[in-house]
Amino acid sequence: MSGRWIIGITGASGAPYSVRLLEVAAEAGVRADVIISGHGWRLLAHETGLSDLAALRDHLGARADAFDWYGNADRGARPASGSVPYAGMVICPCSMGTLSAVAHGSSRSLVERAADVTLKEGRRLILVPRETPLSPIHLENMLSLARIGVTVMPAAPGFYHAPKGVGDLIDFVVGRVLDHMGAAHTISYRWTGDEESEADRLGTAGE
Repeated sequence: MSGRWIIGITGASGAPYSVRLLEVAAEAGVRADVIISGHGWRLLAHETGLSDLAALRDHLGARADAFDWYGNADRGARPASGSVPYAGMVICPCSMGTLSAVAHGSSRSLVERAADVTLKEGRRLILVPRETPLSPIHLENMLSLARIGVTVMPAAPGFYHAPKGVGDLIDFVVGRVLDHMGAAHTISYRWTGDEESEADRLGTAGE
């Protein structure tokens, strides 16, 4: 998908997904406005050791130039306006509080306002929740969003690609996000449907 993205990072466990999304999106030529909530920063610090913007930019290196950064309290910033022709928005990870706010049209922060604008402008919106188990309230909110065209993509990696480590599991989820946003990448294995070749790849032929 051509055009600038919005990427929101909120306070659900799963910060490594967001860091990897920024890495691969930049490598794919994506340009984006990035909004990180206060709880998003808390999880980034706890789960990745990246405690502030300087640390995150240093980690990304030259890839950081693909992004403009906005504070979540600035509801007058560029992502709050429908007049800016964004291609779409991803919230990864997406807390259940953020998901609820989006489902009910609340706009208490820039992430929530940007998602609200994305919906009203008819643009692509992808939410990546990371929560288990799910309450009936969570499920109802997800269903209401799915019914209006939002892609709800839980951070639930598959295993058919024979992951060798946590990085492969992260790439599985991030690759699916990029697929749905129309960005080309090579980080995920794609199922062939050929049982013999899959068995050979996994080393299970003849079992």
